[in-house]
Amino acid sequence: MTYVVGLTGGIGSGKSAVADLFAARGALVVDTDAIAHGLTAPGGAAMPAICAEFGAAAAGADGALDRAAMRAMVFADPPARKRLEAILHPLIRSESERRLAERPAASPYAILMVPLLIESGDYRKRVDRIAVVDCAEATQIARVMRRNGLAREEIERILAAQASRAERLAAADDVIDNDGELAALPPQVERLHVNYLALARGFG
Repeated sequence: MTYVVGLTGGIGSGKSAVADLFAARGALVVDTDAIAHGLTAPGGAAMPAICAEFGAAAAGADGALDRAAMRAMVFADPPARKRLEAILHPLIRSESERRLAERPAASPYAILMVPLLIESGDYRKRVDRIAVVDCAEATQIARVMRRNGLAREEIERILAAQASRAERLAAADDVIDNDGELAALPPQVERLHVNYLALARGFG
C-alpha cells in the first residue's frame, strides 16, 4: 500500500512549487489538475461528454476545452459546475488511483495534489494526511493577477467558490507557510519529508 499525503491550498497559494520540492526528494506526485488538463486537451477523454452536455461552444477551435468560456458559464450558472464535475471527477479519480497504484518502488510515499480537496469529503477518505499550503488572501489575489492576468473581481469569485482559509487550516494536519519568499519553502518541505518518510515506513 502507498502512504498518501493530500496536498491542497487555494488558488495562487503555491501548491505547484511545494509539490516540485517533494518530487525532488523522491516522492511520487499525482497532480489532479494536470490530469484534468489532459482529459480536456484536444482528443481528451472527457471532451465528448463535455461537448454533449454543454454544446460545441465548450470547445475551442483546437478541440480542447475553452476554459475561459467554461469558467464564465459555471459562474453564471452554478448548477453547470456540478454537471461539469460529474463528468470530470470520476475520470480524474480513476486516473489518479491508477497512478498511485503504480507508484515506483523508489518513491517512498505519494503526494496527491488536489486543489479542492477540502471541498470534497470523498478525497478526505483517500488520503492518510492533509498538508495545506497557506497564505493570505491578498497574496493569492496578487499572485493570480500577475500569473494569469485575471481581473481582481474574477479572482474574488473563484476564491468565494473555494473553501475559506479558516476551513483549510482546520482540516490540515500540516501547514506550509507560503506568504513570503520561495526560499522559505525548502526547509519546511524538508521537515515534512523526514516526517512522511517515517510515517510511510510504519504504514501498512
